[in-house]
Amino acid sequence: MMRRSLVAVAALLLSACTTTSAPPATQPGVASASERWIATWAAPAVARVDQPVQTLSAAAVAYPWARDVPDAVETAGLGSQPLPVSGMSPLHFKDQTLRQIARVSVGGMRVRVVLSNSLGTAPLRIGAAQVALREAGASIVAGSNRVLTFGGISQPVVPAGALMISDPVDLAVKDSGDLVIDLHLPDDTSTWKSPVTVHPASWQVNYVSSQGNYVGVTRFPLAATTAYRRSDGLASASSFFLARVEVVAAQPTGVLVAFGDSITDGTQSGIDANRRWPDLLTTRLNAAGIRLSVVNGGIGGGRVLEDGVGPNALARFDRDVLAQPGITHVTVLEGVNDIRAGGTKPSPTVADLIAGHRQLIDRAHARGLRVYGGTVLPFEGDSNWTPEGEAKRQALNDWIRKSGAYDAVLDFDRSVRDPARPTRMQADFDSGDHLHPAPAGYRVMADSIDLNLFR
Repeated sequence: MMRRSLVAVAALLLSACTTTSAPPATQPGVASASERWIATWAAPAVARVDQPVQTLSAAAVAYPWARDVPDAVETAGLGSQPLPVSGMSPLHFKDQTLRQIARVSVGGMRVRVVLSNSLGTAPLRIGAAQVALREAGASIVAGSNRVLTFGGISQPVVPAGALMISDPVDLAVKDSGDLVIDLHLPDDTSTWKSPVTVHPASWQVNYVSSQGNYVGVTRFPLAATTAYRRSDGLASASSFFLARVEVVAAQPTGVLVAFGDSITDGTQSGIDANRRWPDLLTTRLNAAGIRLSVVNGGIGGGRVLEDGVGPNALARFDRDVLAQPGITHVTVLEGVNDIRAGGTKPSPTVADLIAGHRQLIDRAHARGLRVYGGTVLPFEGDSNWTPEGEAKRQALNDWIRKSGAYDAVLDFDRSVRDPARPTRMQADFDSGDHLHPAPAGYRVMADSIDLNLFR
C-alpha cells in the first residue's frame, strides 16, 4: 500500500511539472523557443544632427530628373505644401503619432517590431505603439490593428544606444504586404540634445498626425509627411526609430541581407514604388517558389572604409547584417563612394578597398553565411568621376570577379554598362545622374542574378 501511495504521489508531481512547461507558440505576447523568427524588413540607422535648412542647388535646374517629381509626392494629401530641403527629413515630433509603412518581403502569422534608439544618446519614450495591415495611403484595414507591448510594457522607454523588441502579436501578413507601424511620441524631440535615429532615404512616404495619440485609428488625421527634397532637387522620404520587422514564417525560409550604398537603398527608383533591385529580386524569388526573405541593408552615401551619410560598412556590418535573425546569405555592393570621394588622390588604394571587402567576407563566413559580391557599376558622367577612380573601379571589379574570395559574383557592372563605352551606364538604364540606375536599370540588375544561388 505504501509503495502504491508513493507511485501516486510521483505521478501527481510529474503532472504538475508538465503543466508548467513552456507556453504554446500561439500564446499571445509570448515568443516560444521553438518559433523561428526571421527578419522581413529593415531600416539601417543613421544619426541625424539638426542642420540649417538648405536651398536648392543649381543641379535642381540642370537635371530634369531632379525637378520632374510627381505632384503626389509633394502633396501626399496635404494640398500644395512645398517639401523641406534637407539631406533627410528634418521633422521633429511633439505629442504626435508617427505612422510608418513597411513593405515586408516574406509574410507570416506572427509579427514583432524592433524599435531603434541605437544612435541616440538619451532615452526614447514611446507613449503607445501598434501594428496593423495597410489599406491605402495613411489608412489601415479596420480591425487589423494590434497593440504592441515590450516585455509586457505598453509605454516603453528605449535606452540610449539600444534596440527594443516587441512582444509577438498574431497577425496574418502576406508576402510583399504592407504593414503599418504606429508610434505615439509624447516628448518634444526638438529639445533633445541627442541625435535622432533615422533611416534617411526610405523612398516610402510616412505620415505624421496632428497633436495627440492616434495609434490604431483607421483614418489617420494627417498633419505632415516625412517627405523631403535634397539640395539637388530629388525628392525622397525618411523613417524614424525603426530597426526591423520580424515574422514567424509558415515554412523554412532563409534571409538575404542586401548590404550596400544608395544603389541598394534605391535612389532614383521612385517614391512609394518598391522598385529597388532587392524588391524586384523578391518578386522573382516568390514567382520561382524560393522561400527567401530579402532585407534591404543599404544606406545612401555608404562607404567601405570611411563614414559618409552613415557609419562605414565595417562599423555597421554587425548591427545591420549579422544581427538580422535567420540570416543565411549576404550580398555586398560597396566601393563606388570610396572611389568617388578619393577623386585623383591615391587614397584609398585598391589594396585598401580589397582589404575592407575581405573583412566583410571573413566576418560573414565566420557566421556560416554565403556571401556574394556585386561588381561596382560604371559612373562616368558623374561630377566625381576621374580616370584615376575609373582605374580603381576596374581593378576592384577584376578582384571581385577573379579572386574567388566571394562565394559567387553578381556582375551588376556587366548588366548595366554600355557595350560601346563600358565606363558609362547604358542610356536606357541611367537615371540621368550617371551614378544611379533608372527603374529599368534596377530591373536588369535584379534579373541578372542567378536564382540557383538561393535554392
